[in-house]
Amino acid sequence: MKNPVLVPVVVAAFAGAVLLGAASLALAAENPPKAEPAMQKVLDALASLGGKPAETLTPEEARKQPTFADAVKKVTSDMGKSAAPDAGVTVKDMSIAGPLGNFPIHIYTPEGKGPFPVMVYYHGGGFVIADTKTYDASPRALAKMANAIMVAVDYHLAPEHPFPAAPNDAYAAYLWTLEHAKEINGDPARVAVGGESAGGNLATVVSMMARDKKVAMPVHQLLVYPVVDANMETLSYRRNAEAKPLNKASMAWFFKHYAGDPANPYALPMKAVSLKGLPPATVIAAEIDPLQSEGKAYADRLKKDGVAVTYKQYMGVTHEFFGMGAVVPKAKEAEQFAADALKKAFAAKK
Repeated sequence: MKNPVLVPVVVAAFAGAVLLGAASLALAAENPPKAEPAMQKVLDALASLGGKPAETLTPEEARKQPTFADAVKKVTSDMGKSAAPDAGVTVKDMSIAGPLGNFPIHIYTPEGKGPFPVMVYYHGGGFVIADTKTYDASPRALAKMANAIMVAVDYHLAPEHPFPAAPNDAYAAYLWTLEHAKEINGDPARVAVGGESAGGNLATVVSMMARDKKVAMPVHQLLVYPVVDANMETLSYRRNAEAKPLNKASMAWFFKHYAGDPANPYALPMKAVSLKGLPPATVIAAEIDPLQSEGKAYADRLKKDGVAVTYKQYMGVTHEFFGMGAVVPKAKEAEQFAADALKKAFAAKK
């Protein structure tokens, strides 16, 4: 028999918890996290370049706006440092065939003899803007730090080439790398995938495609604040609804142009029935980022489905911080953390 005194107490406690949770969400939205000093310098530099919000522009206009890479160069120059790319890595530009025709790839090779392990790297930009040149600092740093070749991919962009153009190109580049690794002084038995934001999405989608099509799996997936869901009511979306350089309005704009099927796991990996059998993963998150909550949720889902996962969140930094190692110390830490994970994964396959 139920205790007539206990029941209303439990109900009241539950209602109180719900109200407390709602209050916490509201408080979080009213008190967004603040950037630490080095990160703030980059944000100030970006603002000084006079760019307009992507959501107010056409894709063609958005592609001509100042980028975070431009902001980093400005900060570097203001500090009296050289903005030249880090030495010790050579870059070869190529073109390979894909479902929609040829598209560019860029081979970043570290100093040394080889054969080197390889990572296929996918840039960010919401599937709509940017290219490897914009994100050059990331594959360059990882090539040097992980002592690995980076095959950076300039996949077709939306809206001219909406979903599934990007994942199909990404998968074609992965297959090309497996087949041609030896020709670029790489080891075909040690090929990983990785990327930032939209590129993190493509890295884990390529892993899914390889699993589903029963081809050789990547040895690791490096997912830097990956886009994996379209739920804009998460805690991090509420906290960072007005954040820079990425916020809720700009994410809605990217999704509108990408036009992915919201139920297709190759568009949004959180929709997958199962993540079992995917490669071990490293997931890196930024505190000031609408995507932080879904990145953590995806890491938890991978772990639940039996995938080995390492998750790390960096505080006081924003979306796009990865690759800013020249001016943001926490970015340098994240780059080294990612490189160490790659080196460990590659060593396990020797």
